[in-house]
Amino acid sequence: MKDTLYYKDAYIQTFTTHLIQEDYDESGKLYAVLENTAFYPTGGGQPHDTGTLNGVLVENVEEINGEIRHYITEKLQGREISGEINWKRRFDHMQQHAGQHILSAAFIEKFGIPTVAFHLGKEVSTIDIATADLSPDTAKQAEKLANEIVFQNRPITIRWVDEAEAKKLPLRKAPTVTENIRVVVIEDFDYNGCGGTHPERTGEVGPIKILGWERHKGNIRLQFVCGWRTIRTLHEKQAIVKEAVRLFNSKEEDLPVKMEQAILSQKELEKSLREANDSLFTFEAKDLLSSAKEEPFGKLISHVFTERSMQDLAKLAAIITEQDNFAVVLFVTTQDEKLQCICARGKAVEKNMNTIIKEALPLIDGKGGGNPQSARGGGKAVITGAEFVEQLISIICK
Repeated sequence: MKDTLYYKDAYIQTFTTHLIQEDYDESGKLYAVLENTAFYPTGGGQPHDTGTLNGVLVENVEEINGEIRHYITEKLQGREISGEINWKRRFDHMQQHAGQHILSAAFIEKFGIPTVAFHLGKEVSTIDIATADLSPDTAKQAEKLANEIVFQNRPITIRWVDEAEAKKLPLRKAPTVTENIRVVVIEDFDYNGCGGTHPERTGEVGPIKILGWERHKGNIRLQFVCGWRTIRTLHEKQAIVKEAVRLFNSKEEDLPVKMEQAILSQKELEKSLREANDSLFTFEAKDLLSSAKEEPFGKLISHVFTERSMQDLAKLAAIITEQDNFAVVLFVTTQDEKLQCICARGKAVEKNMNTIIKEALPLIDGKGGGNPQSARGGGKAVITGAEFVEQLISIICK
């Protein structure tokens, strides 16, 4: 059957053929096997084609046990089949795949860095290159060479060779098969064994742009786009730049300085707010401490808050217990159907806050804990905050 396949002729968009088999796979998905096909099955880092067979949607294409399965949404009518490839998707894959060949060859040509993995993604493609680090200058030089090859509009041809011929070619990597080896050749630049779809000339790949990179399993994983994806990315980024120009009331070239100034200003503002907030906490702690009730075990400060964060209450409790070693703090906050609490004590108090809170939490179907000095928890607001504080006081006064 493989001799009759022509999906590797990248420019075929419509074709006619005959149905050989319709069946369901192990997971119950319907598929069709054709006498021949122009649909590319997933493989070699390239996703499958989509399209139609007699107007029926083809959602997936896989090569399984030597046959190409076209996963379809409903049964086909008749044995004669008219197929149509989703050309926009196919051509995008052709641009990205050929662009990967060019970019990988550029890294080899300029720096001797091989590509060890390739993934053609829906929005961005990646290659893993065998280097532990990558400088911006190295990436820029590789990208420049890749685009020079694009604009030189070199021919991209396909050669079928046997193993002996393959050994005579400067292949970037050894082929995975020993016969009927398909070699994609970019004139005077790259020879690579590949079963994917590619345009006829490098100019059709369009501009190649490296977007960024990161370390991945000892290598560098590099993100890039080609062709129409590059144009789309440029439009998106330009829209962002234009909006930044509007927001900062600045020229494009002045944006970095304006943004740095804004960040510094924001940091100064945040620092001032923190200092002001700390002053407010200190004042609030002093006010609460002044209303403390003298008990045999220490100075009791209890209060019910509404929609106050536990982070605020913990900070407030910490300030109070640091200011007075005999302070015992019982704070409760309610929000919607939740009730939360924090119990804390100064160093001179012997009461165990963890024991106290764990005895009280079952009253609100709650969970929590801590240590003898400070504990917190929360549960359902099945009783009021004031009632829960009274329960805490009764437990601590035992």
